[in-house]
Amino acid sequence: MTGPFIDVAGHPRPLPGPPGEAAVLVVDTQRDFGDPERLPWLDADARARVSDALAGTRLLVDRARAAGVPVLWARLEQDPDEPWDSSRWLRGMAHLSAAEAAAKEPCLVGTPGPEWFGAHPRAGEEVVTKRRYSAFHGTDLARLLYVSDVSWLVVCGLTVDCCVDATARDAFQHGFRVVVAADATATYERERQDAALAALSRHAAVVAAVDAVTALWSGG
Repeated sequence: MTGPFIDVAGHPRPLPGPPGEAAVLVVDTQRDFGDPERLPWLDADARARVSDALAGTRLLVDRARAAGVPVLWARLEQDPDEPWDSSRWLRGMAHLSAAEAAAKEPCLVGTPGPEWFGAHPRAGEEVVTKRRYSAFHGTDLARLLYVSDVSWLVVCGLTVDCCVDATARDAFQHGFRVVVAADATATYERERQDAALAALSRHAAVVAAVDAVTALWSGG
């Protein structure tokens, strides 16, 4: 890239690394997080932002593939036989029976919820299945990136205040330079979306537009 790397606030930022050391990680582009039919309570603004985020993710992935940048995928699959008890407690579900609680879980194995939606992997692209927010928790994602000599990671997908946030922070703490693609991620409340991106920008990532990120690969 010949010009400066500019974040969404208009500030020049340090280049994250050579294009040959980059990878894209797409988080949870799944029906339970992106399909309006699975999220009937979303208002029009939230639906539009989620739709825009999925379109941005597709654009980012297409450009990564064209540039030879590896694309990895993380998906949530919850096992009803191995419940996340602390999460159920936090959400006020501790009093429910196992069956009642499982019925309220997103991306439960055996339901349509975990299916890809809006963006999906190609044959041969790495897919990591996770049970928690972060794509690094309990998976071999870090090893996959290390053995591939990845030094910086572009994170996108759903949702920015939860699984994208947790994944980006863990990537940073694993030693990767992290870029979050602002227009390829979203959450369901605009205030939470803005707050999550601001916090990530301060503590764990450069937050930049897809065009700025992909220019790093094209030399534009």
